[in-house]
Formats: sequence, structure tokens, C-alpha cells
Amino acid sequence: MALMELKFFSQSLGMQTEVYVVIPQKSTKGEIGISGKSEDKEYKCLYLLHGLSDDHTIWMRRTSIERYAADYGVCVVMPCGARSFYTDMKYGMKYFSYITEELPGVISEFLKVSDKREDTYIAGISMGGYGALKSALKKPEKYCAVAGLSSVADIRDGMFKDVLVPVYGEEVNIPDDDDLFCLAEKTNANTLKPRIFMGVGTEDFLYDSNIRLKEHFEQLDYDFTYRESAGIHGWGFWDEYIQYVLEWMFG
Repeated sequence: MALMELKFFSQSLGMQTEVYVVIPQKSTKGEIGISGKSEDKEYKCLYLLHGLSDDHTIWMRRTSIERYAADYGVCVVMPCGARSFYTDMKYGMKYFSYITEELPGVISEFLKVSDKREDTYIAGISMGGYGALKSALKKPEKYCAVAGLSSVADIRDGMFKDVLVPVYGEEVNIPDDDDLFCLAEKTNANTLKPRIFMGVGTEDFLYDSNIRLKEHFEQLDYDFTYRESAGIHGWGFWDEYIQYVLEWMFG
């Protein structure tokens, strides 16, 4: 695997930005301690989103995502979403447009990565879990599968109200198209709806809202997978569960 720091100008954000990318390397003869797989074709791609307090570097710093992805021969793109909840903010930047529209085009421009729906995946933790689920439900034509770990499942429950002021304005009026419960119902009739994985720790402070969303998906007609085990809202849990996600997506 190769690790890239890709710095470029984003028209959606109106500024320079950066993504971390891990991508299979065709020849690793002589490399000790790791095996992987690389094929002479465009790679499948996972867009991997960070949480509220983090940035695009966090998955590389807190997990072994590069080593895990090597087993499947896939590209992993880790963008920065700031504290946007991956939304086109009222007082801020257009992070939803950036993640779902502009970034895939940039990645395909520079790297040997497929832009086909069946080869495009998205996942995230906490705020990033919300962002991943929202992206796949609002843009089912773009993503074949999505995983949310310890997700902010109910954005309307008031837990993050102060943080959401720059995103939605002083009244924090959240539209139905940004509510995962409403989106799940709306996208349920779409023939291109994504496969969905949710995972959460039983000691996580977001556990109850994740259970509510889980039960909501189970009442609808999705290819839905849920997993839980003992764990808190932290990287020990997410490092374990991103391995389950990769197996579920690419195994």
C-alpha cells in the first residue's frame, strides 16, 4: 500500500484542502511484515469520514486502516469535514457538496480509482457515521454500501444543538432531508438504495439513538446489518469495528 497526502483546490469549499489516501501498490516485492493484493484495474474506493473533534489524519493515527485495507486491495480516501456534520452549512462551507460531488471526481482524476456506483463505498464514526449514512441515503445512485459506527443517529434530539448553530442557523431548523429517520423512509422506495451496516458499543452515550435508528431500518426494506458489543465511544472500539466493516463490504 502507498500513503498519499493529496493537496488541491476545492471549488466547493473555495480553498485549498487535503485528503489522506491509502491505495494498493502494484509491486511490494521485498517488503517485510505485510501482505496485500493489487490488481491491474481501477480500484474500489471507500470514503472514510472522521468525527466531530478530528480531521482527515485521525484514521491513520488511531487505527491500522492501511494494513486492514491491504487485505482487500481497495483504496481508502480520508477527507476533512471540519465540524460541518458533512452539510452545506448556513454559516460555513459546502461540505456535503464537496464530499459527495466534487471529491470523487478529484480522486478519479488523479488516481486509478473506479467511479462506478458498485465500486464506491462510504463509512464513518460518530459525526462521520451520520455523514456517511446521510450521503448514501441522499445519493443512493453514488454509493452501493454504507457503514455508520457509533453514529449521531438522531440529529434532532438536541444533544448537539450548540454545535449545529453554524450548520443550520440560530434556530437549528433541521430539514427532513438531513434527518436519517426521514431519509430512510424516503429512500426506501429507491431501487438503488445502498446496503447498510450499523455498529455501536453498548456503553456508548449514543447507544439509545442508534437502537432507535436500527429499529427504524428494520421496519423498512433495506439490506441491513447491525452489530453491537461492549464498548464506549472511542478508538479501541472503532479500530475493531472497521475490520468488520471492511469484511462486510469487500469480503
